[in-house]
Amino acid sequence: MLDSKPLLIGMDFPVLTRRRLATVQVNLGYRCNQSCVHCHVDAGPKRREEMSTETMEQVLAFVARSGAGTLDITGGAPELNAVFRPLVERARALGVHVMDRCNLTILEERGQEPLAGFLAEHRVEVIASLPCWLGENVDDQRGKGVFDASIRGLKRLNALGYGAEETGLVLNLVYNPVDAVLPPPQCALEVDYKRELAARYGIRFNRLLSLTNMPIRRFGGWLLSTGRFDGYMRLLREAHRDENLDAVMCRDLISIDWQGYLYDCDFNQMLGLPLGADGGARRHIGELADAADLTGAGIAVAGHCYGCTAGQGSSCGGALG
Repeated sequence: MLDSKPLLIGMDFPVLTRRRLATVQVNLGYRCNQSCVHCHVDAGPKRREEMSTETMEQVLAFVARSGAGTLDITGGAPELNAVFRPLVERARALGVHVMDRCNLTILEERGQEPLAGFLAEHRVEVIASLPCWLGENVDDQRGKGVFDASIRGLKRLNALGYGAEETGLVLNLVYNPVDAVLPPPQCALEVDYKRELAARYGIRFNRLLSLTNMPIRRFGGWLLSTGRFDGYMRLLREAHRDENLDAVMCRDLISIDWQGYLYDCDFNQMLGLPLGADGGARRHIGELADAADLTGAGIAVAGHCYGCTAGQGSSCGGALG
């Protein structure tokens, strides 16, 4: 685990301010059926944090009054939380676009057999992690047997129409590097992924999202334990591009944790950096009456923010440039 202190030393990241809110990202808890090396949430099977029904109601009330068009659901494995399905159903009833950050292996967990059909029925966009088309590389990063289970999960989603342009059921894959390096150019990598997954397994998907590994929590701890933390931070800083600042996700996204507390992004949530540049006390979703109050507000930044502006840039929606 890595706290925020090493990331705040000598911090000189540029000032950022918010635009109109477009996406509400909600973390339902840190329980997961996997324990991936690159996980910035430090999720795993032994975590017990889960969102309550009361907090879910507050999230839905805020989504309804905020005017945000997208609800981005994450975890852990968010599908393991009891409020996942009612949250999806009610957000869709509001006309909100829903995204599920799915690890694919959850589709085979006991009790989750109907999950793929549920996602298709409610036309949920699936964003699924698959760091390589080679099984050995995936299993090294995410655990033994994960690759084969992921391929089976992708085939199940494809059979329901996911990944086919004509169905409108969107299936996007996520690539994370397996080392302390920046991801390669997203467009070229997507071409390779589509070719290899189609040829090897008959799998189709819509887009590949290329994400930089953040130097926090489990990945940050690995960097520290291997003596690579300072070098990785240097890599991120030296690769910073000012043109990426306009497109970073925190400018039109708000992050809500499983208890309902607010952050500028999921990474700040994991570091315990509350919403806003003033470094004040945590604010709760129940205290935020109007999303317009956020427009123009300062964003909490620290050294890890260079992970979003390095090279081609990185966000929950993939590369920026």
